[in-house]
Amino acid sequence: MKTRKGYKTYPLTVAQKFHNYYAQYCPGKEILNIGTSLTIEFELDIEELRKAIYKAYDRSESMRARLVYDKTEKEWYQYIADKEDREIEFVDFSGKTMEEAEAEMTAWTRVPFDKEDAPMNKVVIIKTPDGFEGMYIAGDHRFLDAQSLIGFMKDVIELYCNAKFEGIAYPSDMRSYIEQVEKDLAYEANSKAQARDRAYFYKLIEESEPIYNGIAGPKKLEEARAATGNPNLRAAPTGSDSFAAAIDIFHLEEEPTRRLMTFCAEQHISLQCLLIMGIRTYLQKINQCDDVSMQVAYARRATLLEKKSGGTRIHCFPFRTIIPETKSFLEGVFEIRDKQNEVFRYVNFNPAEYLGYRGKYYNPPQGMGYETISLTYQPATLREKGLTDLGNIQYKTKRYGNGYYSDGVYLTVMHRPEDNGLDFSFEHQTKAYSKEQLEYFYYYICKLMFKGIENPDLKIGDIIKLV
Repeated sequence: MKTRKGYKTYPLTVAQKFHNYYAQYCPGKEILNIGTSLTIEFELDIEELRKAIYKAYDRSESMRARLVYDKTEKEWYQYIADKEDREIEFVDFSGKTMEEAEAEMTAWTRVPFDKEDAPMNKVVIIKTPDGFEGMYIAGDHRFLDAQSLIGFMKDVIELYCNAKFEGIAYPSDMRSYIEQVEKDLAYEANSKAQARDRAYFYKLIEESEPIYNGIAGPKKLEEARAATGNPNLRAAPTGSDSFAAAIDIFHLEEEPTRRLMTFCAEQHISLQCLLIMGIRTYLQKINQCDDVSMQVAYARRATLLEKKSGGTRIHCFPFRTIIPETKSFLEGVFEIRDKQNEVFRYVNFNPAEYLGYRGKYYNPPQGMGYETISLTYQPATLREKGLTDLGNIQYKTKRYGNGYYSDGVYLTVMHRPEDNGLDFSFEHQTKAYSKEQLEYFYYYICKLMFKGIENPDLKIGDIIKLV
């Protein structure tokens, strides 16, 4: 397919196809949806906000993307519409409870964007029962991830403030989504860089087989070994037989968050490394196993083009560490940092190919795997330069679940806009994990991190005993 309705079409990138891959197994296509609201404690000019949203659409190619299916080739394609002129609705939730308002926005998030030649997102201007005003955005994950969502919302706010207030600069231009898509497709077309990345990951896979570490301990692995009659089996079921999911969020306050961030700054590490250390040490403790794997999401937004072109760029890869309890907490953190820096050089590679090759190489029983949790740390917030001129205006963000998730549990750690504390957001299959299990998991991740930053030279085994 070359064109559609006069527009040039492009194949989907690997990052987009990955969402198609898991969606095919889910009973509802809304599994691809992400929904968020941003509201401000301020009386907004609704018409000016509407104009700012239309301007932001004009500036963002990925937000004007459309999908089309070629029945002959049996492939999905994408193209960019010239203009987004559909109505942007205003919904006033005054008179309703916050629970009723959130239930309605959750219902919006559960309507799939599955029509060809149609918008792949929805924006609604809202007023919530607490008097805050702003917008709700839902989008298809094939065209939107956390960073591009934040980028679009930030652009709307800056455009609005430039129009309404003196001294607020007009925001710098967004970058071309299609230019970035073309770069990604060139990489995927048997490039030298792709061959280099493939060699790295294949070698990593061939070194040795990972082992399952359960959030609730080794019980599932023991059951899988008994069921298969293989006492050396290293894989087990990572989720449940139901995609039905919920989101449970636990809040870490501003002051303890600051302590974590200070430690990271002093040791020249990212918070993602510290979070990985906390998670893997908990799994190490509860499974009594030094060999720990988890899925880690990489945003792939290093260049200005990648940061400002929108779309979806997340690639998820298993991240495995074998750190004995005799090493100090700080040694473990540095080992994770060095390994993360190494892996990051190769993460443009196709995660589906990685998992496919690993599956063929070790051939675990169908429906079984090694990683029980996926982690995303989202450092980008709205409270960055460009929005600091708004003074102390309070604002809130909230995620809305689409009702489905493809595996056991996905942890997203983000900074809260109100106070820059951390929200630990667990999206999980409700049949796989209860809220109580995840709260316990969250509690111990934090306990281990704080004990570690307070005693960085203490051995991991001693820290495990202390908590």
